[in-house]
Amino acid sequence: MMAEGAGQEADDDAELVVNDRTCIVTRNTAEPGTLLRFVAGPDGKVVPDLKRQLPGRGCWVTPERALVDRAVQRKLFARALKREVTAEPDLGALVDRLLLADLAGMMNMARKAGQFVTGAMKVDAAVRSGAAVAVFHATDAAADGVRKIDQARKAWKLGTDAEEDIPSFSLFAGAEMDELLGQNAFIHAAALAGQAGEGVVKRATMLERYRGAGQSGAVGGASRPHK
Repeated sequence: MMAEGAGQEADDDAELVVNDRTCIVTRNTAEPGTLLRFVAGPDGKVVPDLKRQLPGRGCWVTPERALVDRAVQRKLFARALKREVTAEPDLGALVDRLLLADLAGMMNMARKAGQFVTGAMKVDAAVRSGAAVAVFHATDAAADGVRKIDQARKAWKLGTDAEEDIPSFSLFAGAEMDELLGQNAFIHAAALAGQAGEGVVKRATMLERYRGAGQSGAVGGASRPHK
């Protein structure tokens, strides 16, 4: 005889399986929010659907640039979408640009909500107070400025016995940031606790994963003084 509550538990497990999606490259399943969705546009071209809202049949890829490139090379989109489609050779680069723009837009939204601060002193204070949920540096930020904020992160962790560090991201070069964020460009910044701030962290994590460990952000250019 099934124990009381076991039937509901089985239903919940079945729902989780139904709600998961399968990567067309790795064949691994995951929640939709952790994958990239693609659809066929009206012209038959494969279109990234970052917000997972475009109509029509979709397919899913683990958010890694190498896997998107592999899906293009192996013509996996046509099989998954069950129609003739064109996946442009630079689809992987397009996804990177869209993820970057999405992150920049969320940073601006978090700033308006008071959940994104810039400037070395404000970032240091946010980290030491525990308000920061992540820190950001321009890829060409001066090493001394990065080091001081890293010291604040270490001090916070030691003082709270936290198991995990406050994450640190370097995803934008200075020139790239100027183009994306305009007057809101920064050298050092911190996302603060709250829905918008956590939205920034979620998008930054996705972009960093997409680019691969140790490959986030552009490289080159003179370092900028911390501010």
